[in-house]
Amino acid sequence: MRFMMLVKANRDSEAGVMPDEKVLAEMVKYNEELSKAGLLLGGEGLHPSSKGARVHYKNGKFTVVDGPFTESKDLVAGFWLIQAKSREEAIEWAKRIPFQDGEVELRPLFEAPDFPVDASEEPGEWREKEEELRRAGPPPRRPGTRRYLGMVMADEASEAGVLPDEKLLSAMGAFIEEGVKAGIFLSGEGLQPTSKAARIRYSGKNRTVTDGPFTESKELVAGYAMLQFASKAEAIEWTKRFLEVDAPGRHLGEAWSEIRPVFEAEDFGPALTPELRAREERLAADAAKRGRSS
Repeated sequence: MRFMMLVKANRDSEAGVMPDEKVLAEMVKYNEELSKAGLLLGGEGLHPSSKGARVHYKNGKFTVVDGPFTESKDLVAGFWLIQAKSREEAIEWAKRIPFQDGEVELRPLFEAPDFPVDASEEPGEWREKEEELRRAGPPPRRPGTRRYLGMVMADEASEAGVLPDEKLLSAMGAFIEEGVKAGIFLSGEGLQPTSKAARIRYSGKNRTVTDGPFTESKELVAGYAMLQFASKAEAIEWTKRFLEVDAPGRHLGEAWSEIRPVFEAEDFGPALTPELRAREERLAADAAKRGRSS
């Protein structure tokens, strides 16, 4: 089973406060433990929402709002992708994250077998293409680009566990294939509803686990894509195109996404020492290899 561990933003992360060398060393050590156990598939930190944008689509019209989104209670500051034998094992590893405070939301990813085979489905369509994409791994990084995380938000239907139909899956598969050929799509998955999720709260050495659903939250993530663009404007234009594909399968034909730039190694300055950077690069290579075979 694969899981996404979504790190909730706090005042420091939204203010752009960067981790020091001690904190980075603790994170690298934790990542190495995940990797040694065969669990680590990836992980990134996100720039504060002041660097992001939200794109909303309704009735054929787009609304674009630049950050920050200080009114939001559910902003994401980063994430891990892991694989585990069970939800219980994933929770135990989430509890080991070396945080002194904060919150992480653990969400299982959708896998291809979670979608029933439709009678109209033909060989070579979205299911086979998705498997080919995973085995191939992400395309190479393009010079002059920055990575962005695109997050599509949940609605009543996705939180109720309503699955997209074959028509939408095929349309989304074609769009992703176009993104791969254009060199902008790196990876992406759908998240299962929060009824299957857990939140881990950190307070010193104490850990508190709360099971979903989290119906009180207004900004739940339903899926994500890791992308690379030459500019924020290009990221917004591709997000608009994504929402045009996604919205017909949404409640009332309405959808919205948030895009956020991803931290790169050079953003951490001298706190990410050459030794820590080398260890992180080895971990990233191992995680990418593990992801292709998972």
